[in-house]
Amino acid sequence: MTDTSSAAGSTNGGPAQSAAKMFEVRDPTTGERIATCPVHGPAEVSAAAARARAAQPSWEALGHEGRSKWLGLWRDWIMENADPIADLLQAESGKVRQEAALEAPLVCDAINYYARKGGAFLADERIATHNPLLKGKALKLVYRPFPLAGVIAPWNFPLLLSLGDAVPALSAGCSVLVKPSEFTPLAALELVRGWTEELGAPSVIEIVTGGGEPAQTLIDEADFVQFTGSAKTAKKVLTRAADSLTPVTCELGGKDPMIVLDDADPVRAANGAAWGGLANSGQICLSVERVYVAEQRYDEFVEALVDRVGTIRQGRDEPHYTNEVGAMTNPAQIEIVEDHIADAVARGAKILAGGKRLDGPGDFFEPTVLVDVDHSMKVMREETFGPVIPVMKVADEEEAVRLANDSNYGLAASVWGEKSRAEQVARRLEVGAANINDVLLNYIAFSIPMGGWKESGIGVRWGAAGIRKFCRTESLVITRLAATRSEPMWFPYSRGKSRVLQALTRLVSARGWRNRLGLKPRR
Repeated sequence: MTDTSSAAGSTNGGPAQSAAKMFEVRDPTTGERIATCPVHGPAEVSAAAARARAAQPSWEALGHEGRSKWLGLWRDWIMENADPIADLLQAESGKVRQEAALEAPLVCDAINYYARKGGAFLADERIATHNPLLKGKALKLVYRPFPLAGVIAPWNFPLLLSLGDAVPALSAGCSVLVKPSEFTPLAALELVRGWTEELGAPSVIEIVTGGGEPAQTLIDEADFVQFTGSAKTAKKVLTRAADSLTPVTCELGGKDPMIVLDDADPVRAANGAAWGGLANSGQICLSVERVYVAEQRYDEFVEALVDRVGTIRQGRDEPHYTNEVGAMTNPAQIEIVEDHIADAVARGAKILAGGKRLDGPGDFFEPTVLVDVDHSMKVMREETFGPVIPVMKVADEEEAVRLANDSNYGLAASVWGEKSRAEQVARRLEVGAANINDVLLNYIAFSIPMGGWKESGIGVRWGAAGIRKFCRTESLVITRLAATRSEPMWFPYSRGKSRVLQALTRLVSARGWRNRLGLKPRR
């Protein structure tokens, strides 16, 4: 994920707007200013945190069913306003219509998922005791929400990675303080406005905007932080959070490999690579960023990939679905893409499609296919986060796995080939998520946790773990019968009591240990 250290946003229904500092939001397809938003200072962020924190106890007291009713009303409002929300997303991000139109429904799907499953995920767990000496005790694990969860979001998915992350936190019973990116705050602001102004819902969502300063204050104020961004910025977040020992989960960058085995359908794999590498102009954490193709399928794959990329329409999209690839959201990202391509070409790579920035207004970069690449090149080792697909020929499955694992990143991967074989290959990859004969689906498979290995993250989102991470666990040990006024282990100590306790302990622990190993008891 690209850097969000300067991420900012704005507010509706949040802190009082500061007239001292403002920032501009621009349309990436034209470069034109479309809005101005305030930069919130530490006092404003702290005030927003205090309001959210004050509202949390009554929100938690509603119970999961009561919270789900409010979230359901929000879902309905979002769907009723899906078109104007998509308009905002397109204007601030440069996405094509189909991609912009998906985000609000995905947030609604997350609401539905946690409304159905969250109650069971948060229910008290009865734990079996391991020791006969504790048979008179009941053991329970209780999930209790952090009062205030902070969400620091990037610009590539302005809703799914901000308010989408807020959904399980709200479902768990937290209040949430969100800071969207300064490049894409508008759609998130509109959803929060809908919650507060249109629905009159409890004041448990606050949204603040600005650069690194509001993010730092958010970290100071929150009891738990979900961060999505670069590894570089994550280290700053973790360092800041360490001062207060605030727990953090991070979804970070990726250099996601795609492996095409010798028994794969090369045309299907090429079509998957085109979508997986170029959707949202390649600005997806799970984008296909490097492709390893078995030599038996290499020529067919490359030909099919170049053919598919050649049919892709690019440009400013209207609500009529006229294009497949839009603009780059962050102008600085184009410089990284250009640098990676120039470095690859200088080291012997060939450009078979695209390769340059488009002339004219807006931040458009052509869908690009590179071949003759290797691991000496930045494009195979550093996160590109743009519409570039580098393809490398490999001798066999073993070489593909070795090269796929030769990375500091470990977010996601895809493997293409006969299903059972491809699954076995996927199990050897050092990644937190993998697709078999498909791409990108981990982000919307809400029922299974998704997180990165290595420098691609800490913790997960989605699934049971995705809501439980917003909770503290409390372990309860309950005495079922308290028929006597004392217990054998309590004061006073005595030699006789000690001998009885030691004998019982040895009987349960030592003798049981030898029996489990199949050893004869000592005489």
